[in-house]
Amino acid sequence: MPKIVDHEERRKRIAEAMWQVILDKGMEGATVRNIAEEAGLSLGALRHYFQNQDELLVYAMTLVKDNATARIQEILKRDLPPKEMVIATLLEVVPINKETRMEMEVWFAFVAFVKHRKDSFEVLDDGLYEAFEKMLNYMNMAGVLRDNLDLILETERLYALIDGIAIHALLDPERVDRDRVVNVIHYHMDSICVE
Repeated sequence: MPKIVDHEERRKRIAEAMWQVILDKGMEGATVRNIAEEAGLSLGALRHYFQNQDELLVYAMTLVKDNATARIQEILKRDLPPKEMVIATLLEVVPINKETRMEMEVWFAFVAFVKHRKDSFEVLDDGLYEAFEKMLNYMNMAGVLRDNLDLILETERLYALIDGIAIHALLDPERVDRDRVVNVIHYHMDSICVE
Protein backbone atom coordinates (compact mmCIF):
# COMPACT_ATOMS: atom_id res chain seq x y z
CA MET A 1 0.00 0.00 0.00
CA PRO A 2 1.53 3.39 -0.98
CA LYS A 3 2.43 5.79 1.79
CA ILE A 4 0.17 8.86 1.91
CA VAL A 5 2.15 12.07 2.34
CA ASP A 6 0.55 15.22 3.73
CA HIS A 7 2.28 17.74 1.49
CA GLU A 8 1.36 20.81 3.53
CA GLU A 9 2.62 19.12 6.70
CA ARG A 10 5.87 18.30 4.88
CA ARG A 11 6.22 21.95 3.77
CA LYS A 12 5.74 23.07 7.39
CA ARG A 13 8.34 20.55 8.55
CA ILE A 14 10.83 21.93 6.04
CA ALA A 15 10.10 25.51 7.12
CA GLU A 16 10.56 24.55 10.77
CA ALA A 17 13.84 22.88 9.83
CA MET A 18 14.88 26.16 8.25
CA TRP A 19 14.01 27.97 11.49
CA GLN A 20 16.19 25.55 13.45
CA VAL A 21 19.11 25.96 11.06
CA ILE A 22 18.80 29.75 11.37
CA LEU A 23 18.78 29.48 15.17
CA ASP A 24 21.82 27.17 15.13
CA LYS A 25 23.88 28.63 12.27
CA GLY A 26 22.39 32.01 11.39
CA MET A 27 21.02 33.06 8.03
CA GLU A 28 24.36 32.37 6.35
CA GLY A 29 24.06 28.74 7.44
CA ALA A 30 20.53 28.38 6.06
CA THR A 31 21.64 26.62 2.90
CA VAL A 32 19.36 24.23 1.07
CA ARG A 33 21.74 21.40 1.98
CA ASN A 34 21.67 22.24 5.73
CA ILE A 35 17.90 22.65 5.71
CA ALA A 36 17.37 19.33 3.91
CA GLU A 37 19.67 17.60 6.42
CA GLU A 38 17.80 19.15 9.38
CA ALA A 39 14.47 18.08 7.87
CA GLY A 40 15.76 14.55 7.24
CA LEU A 41 15.15 14.84 3.49
CA SER A 42 17.24 14.55 0.37
CA LEU A 43 17.96 17.69 -1.65
CA GLY A 44 15.67 16.35 -4.38
CA ALA A 45 12.81 15.83 -1.95
CA LEU A 46 13.22 19.35 -0.59
CA ARG A 47 13.26 20.79 -4.12
CA HIS A 48 10.02 18.94 -4.79
CA TYR A 49 8.35 21.28 -2.27
CA PHE A 50 10.35 24.48 -2.85
CA GLN A 51 12.00 25.36 -6.13
CA ASN A 52 14.61 27.61 -4.52
CA GLN A 53 15.78 29.06 -1.23
CA ASP A 54 13.85 32.32 -1.69
CA GLU A 55 10.56 30.47 -2.10
CA LEU A 56 11.28 28.55 1.10
CA LEU A 57 12.29 31.75 2.88
CA VAL A 58 9.01 33.49 2.02
CA TYR A 59 7.02 30.41 3.08
CA ALA A 60 8.93 30.13 6.37
CA MET A 61 8.42 33.84 7.14
CA THR A 62 4.73 33.57 6.34
CA LEU A 63 4.45 30.52 8.59
CA VAL A 64 5.88 32.49 11.55
CA LYS A 65 3.25 35.17 11.00
CA ASP A 66 0.48 32.60 10.50
CA ASN A 67 1.35 30.76 13.73
CA ALA A 68 1.14 33.96 15.78
CA THR A 69 -2.09 34.96 14.02
CA ALA A 70 -3.67 31.58 14.80
CA ARG A 71 -2.82 31.92 18.51
CA ILE A 72 -4.24 35.44 18.56
CA GLN A 73 -7.43 34.27 16.84
CA GLU A 74 -7.92 31.76 19.67
CA ILE A 75 -7.58 34.54 22.25
CA LEU A 76 -10.14 36.67 20.42
CA LYS A 77 -12.68 33.85 20.76
CA ARG A 78 -12.43 34.02 24.56
CA ASP A 79 -14.76 36.22 26.57
CA LEU A 80 -12.17 38.51 28.13
CA PRO A 81 -12.49 42.13 29.24
CA PRO A 82 -10.88 44.50 26.67
CA LYS A 83 -7.69 45.26 28.61
CA GLU A 84 -7.03 41.59 29.45
CA MET A 85 -7.72 40.57 25.85
CA VAL A 86 -5.21 43.09 24.53
CA ILE A 87 -2.57 42.05 27.06
CA ALA A 88 -3.09 38.35 26.23
CA THR A 89 -2.75 39.20 22.53
CA LEU A 90 0.44 41.19 23.07
CA LEU A 91 1.96 38.29 25.00
CA GLU A 92 1.60 36.10 21.89
CA VAL A 93 4.04 38.24 19.90
CA VAL A 94 6.85 38.69 22.43
CA PRO A 95 9.48 36.07 23.29
CA ILE A 96 8.22 34.71 26.62
CA ASN A 97 8.32 30.98 25.90
CA LYS A 98 10.22 28.59 23.64
CA GLU A 99 7.79 28.93 20.74
CA THR A 100 7.51 32.71 20.72
CA ARG A 101 11.25 33.14 21.35
CA MET A 102 12.07 30.97 18.34
CA GLU A 103 9.54 32.78 16.15
CA MET A 104 10.78 36.22 17.15
CA GLU A 105 14.44 35.33 16.70
CA VAL A 106 13.78 33.83 13.28
CA TRP A 107 11.56 36.76 12.26
CA PHE A 108 14.23 39.33 13.15
CA ALA A 109 16.87 37.27 11.30
CA PHE A 110 14.59 37.13 8.23
CA VAL A 111 13.89 40.86 8.31
CA ALA A 112 17.57 41.76 8.63
CA PHE A 113 18.46 39.36 5.81
CA VAL A 114 15.82 40.44 3.30
CA LYS A 115 16.21 44.16 4.04
CA HIS A 116 19.20 44.16 1.70
CA ARG A 117 17.40 42.09 -0.94
CA LYS A 118 14.38 44.29 -1.63
CA ASP A 119 15.15 43.97 -5.33
CA SER A 120 14.67 40.17 -5.07
CA PHE A 121 11.42 40.07 -3.12
CA GLU A 122 9.19 42.16 -0.91
CA VAL A 123 9.72 42.14 2.85
CA LEU A 124 6.64 40.78 4.57
CA ASP A 125 4.81 43.21 6.80
CA ASP A 126 4.40 41.75 10.27
CA GLY A 127 0.98 43.42 10.51
CA LEU A 128 1.63 44.53 14.07
CA TYR A 129 1.20 48.27 13.58
CA GLU A 130 -2.28 47.79 12.14
CA ALA A 131 -3.12 45.24 14.84
CA PHE A 132 -2.01 47.62 17.61
CA GLU A 133 -4.03 50.43 16.02
CA LYS A 134 -7.13 48.19 16.08
CA MET A 135 -6.47 47.12 19.68
CA LEU A 136 -6.20 50.69 20.92
CA ASN A 137 -9.30 51.77 18.99
CA TYR A 138 -11.17 48.79 20.44
CA MET A 139 -10.08 49.74 23.96
CA ASN A 140 -11.01 53.37 23.34
CA MET A 141 -14.49 52.40 22.09
CA ALA A 142 -14.88 50.14 25.15
CA GLY A 143 -14.09 53.12 27.38
CA VAL A 144 -11.04 51.63 29.07
CA LEU A 145 -8.43 54.11 27.80
CA ARG A 146 -7.68 57.36 29.58
CA ASP A 147 -9.24 60.47 28.10
CA ASN A 148 -7.43 62.67 25.59
CA LEU A 149 -4.86 60.12 24.44
CA ASP A 150 -3.40 60.66 20.99
CA LEU A 151 -4.19 57.24 19.51
CA ILE A 152 -1.76 57.69 16.62
CA LEU A 153 1.12 58.34 19.02
CA GLU A 154 -0.06 55.61 21.38
CA THR A 155 -0.07 53.12 18.50
CA GLU A 156 3.48 54.10 17.57
CA ARG A 157 4.57 53.91 21.22
CA LEU A 158 3.03 50.45 21.67
CA TYR A 159 4.69 49.24 18.46
CA ALA A 160 8.06 50.58 19.64
CA LEU A 161 7.57 49.10 23.11
CA ILE A 162 6.74 45.61 21.80
CA ASP A 163 9.59 45.56 19.26
CA GLY A 164 12.01 46.99 21.81
CA ILE A 165 11.12 44.60 24.62
CA ALA A 166 11.30 41.70 22.14
CA ILE A 167 14.78 42.65 20.99
CA HIS A 168 16.00 43.12 24.55
CA ALA A 169 14.49 39.78 25.60
CA LEU A 170 16.37 38.08 22.76
CA LEU A 171 19.67 39.85 23.37
CA ASP A 172 19.65 39.82 27.18
CA PRO A 173 17.27 37.04 28.29
CA GLU A 174 18.63 36.88 31.82
CA ARG A 175 17.78 40.51 32.54
CA VAL A 176 14.70 40.71 30.33
CA ASP A 177 13.11 37.39 31.26
CA ARG A 178 9.49 36.35 30.94
CA ASP A 179 8.44 38.10 34.14
CA ARG A 180 10.10 41.36 33.12
CA VAL A 181 8.41 41.30 29.71
CA VAL A 182 4.99 40.57 31.23
CA ASN A 183 5.45 43.25 33.89
CA VAL A 184 6.50 45.91 31.37
CA ILE A 185 3.45 45.19 29.20
CA HIS A 186 1.11 45.31 32.21
CA TYR A 187 2.78 48.51 33.44
CA HIS A 188 2.35 50.17 30.07
CA MET A 189 -1.29 49.13 29.74
CA ASP A 190 -1.98 50.35 33.28
CA SER A 191 -0.50 53.73 32.34
CA ILE A 192 -2.92 54.28 29.46
CA CYS A 193 -6.05 52.68 30.95
CA VAL A 194 -8.52 54.02 33.46
CA GLU A 195 -8.45 52.49 36.93
